[in-house]
Amino acid sequence: MNIILTIFLFLLPFFLLLVHRRRPSKRVPPGSLGLPIIGQSLGMLRAMRTNTAEKWLEERVQKYGPISKLNLFGKPTVFIYGQAANKFIFTSDGSVLSNQQTRSVKMILGERCLLELNGEDHKRVRDALVSFLKPDFLKRYVGKMEEEVRIHLETYWKGKQIVKVLPLMKTLTFDIICSLLFGLERGARRDQMVQYFQRMIEGMWSIPINLPFTRFNRSLKASKDGQKMLKQLIREKQYEFENNLASSHQDLITCLLSIRGENNQQLISENEIIHNVMLIMVAGHDTSSVLITFIVRLLAKNPNIHVAVLKEQEEIAQSKSPEESLTWEDLGKMKYTWRVAMETMRIFPPIFGGFRQTVKDIEYGGYLIPKGWQIFWVTAKTHLDSSIFQEPEKFDPARFENPGSLPPYNFVPFGGGARICPGYEFAKIETLVTIHYLVTHFAWKLCCTDDFFSRDPMPAPTQGLPIQIIPRKPI
Repeated sequence: MNIILTIFLFLLPFFLLLVHRRRPSKRVPPGSLGLPIIGQSLGMLRAMRTNTAEKWLEERVQKYGPISKLNLFGKPTVFIYGQAANKFIFTSDGSVLSNQQTRSVKMILGERCLLELNGEDHKRVRDALVSFLKPDFLKRYVGKMEEEVRIHLETYWKGKQIVKVLPLMKTLTFDIICSLLFGLERGARRDQMVQYFQRMIEGMWSIPINLPFTRFNRSLKASKDGQKMLKQLIREKQYEFENNLASSHQDLITCLLSIRGENNQQLISENEIIHNVMLIMVAGHDTSSVLITFIVRLLAKNPNIHVAVLKEQEEIAQSKSPEESLTWEDLGKMKYTWRVAMETMRIFPPIFGGFRQTVKDIEYGGYLIPKGWQIFWVTAKTHLDSSIFQEPEKFDPARFENPGSLPPYNFVPFGGGARICPGYEFAKIETLVTIHYLVTHFAWKLCCTDDFFSRDPMPAPTQGLPIQIIPRKPI
């Protein structure tokens, strides 16, 4: 017994030294991971749906500080915010952070979408998307986008006294995406795709437990049905392109099919086309429709700003003949209108936040973030920071008179750095053309005066923002 005790006492210092060396020099951020799988997911989703998400996060900051750990959507997560956090998120390369979303997003959109790809794969697919979405190419589509807006107003606004803005803007942006990006014309197939798409979005941010009758389960089924339809559409586009029945840039799908690598091999796989088409449907449909809806809401609540936007747009309209289309040069004159859009995105960012995943143990802000953990960044926490934007609750488009004077990574509705959204210019054109037609053809006032809106995960005003409309001139 004495021999065993002697050996134990002899080995104890070495054991303690080994344990000390294995223990990380930094501790993980403060906070609680909560219950397995569920964690704080339900609490955050509840706060988003009751428009108290910023307050919910601020309470975390008051309790734990600017960096804290929690459990979201089944994974240990670290919440960070601010300019330094945004810069870290958008400039870290694939050796530090990987492009990995929550499991629910990955399963619904697919593992080959841009949100999941890293390194050379990310660059290859992003470059392919940008080849279609860059300004030089989009210039030629201003007229076609204008045509979609005119048809929409003729169909859904003309002759009406009261309309609900958000559902109509979702219809418009989906029609624009189908027509310009996917070459999917009006008809039964487009109507069916709308139904799949709407059910798919419902479960994007949800606890990834695939049980019958859950939102996640319904979204997965809709995703599978939508992917089958897209696969058929891709094969039709491929046949048309290979038989010289379509140009390489008539729509995004055909453009992606036409990109070739060595030995004339198709550079973008079928799954990559499908998954990125679905991503663009989500990004282009919900973000633009939300932005336009909140611009309409803010113009109704700020008559002076409404007058200034109308003056700018009327000057452009009066410089053209009645049947003459808008041009790229006309959009360049809509400077004040775009400042209004930017200020709208600052206060009501369509994208609440996003996720990255650590590739290795990293140190951030004096803490250790273990390999494989999620990092959760939130747009609004920076946009409403009084140390960055004076009187952040005040709506003031003048903040963006000189965008170059704003320090980088403080205003991030489209991301930043190399990770900036490739659809930025497309969304800008879509927004400016739509606002041009709305303000020059209609006046309006709110039918619902409360300021409530929920996030699910995109912001949505009460009852879809019903407004009373008064025609200004024929469409």
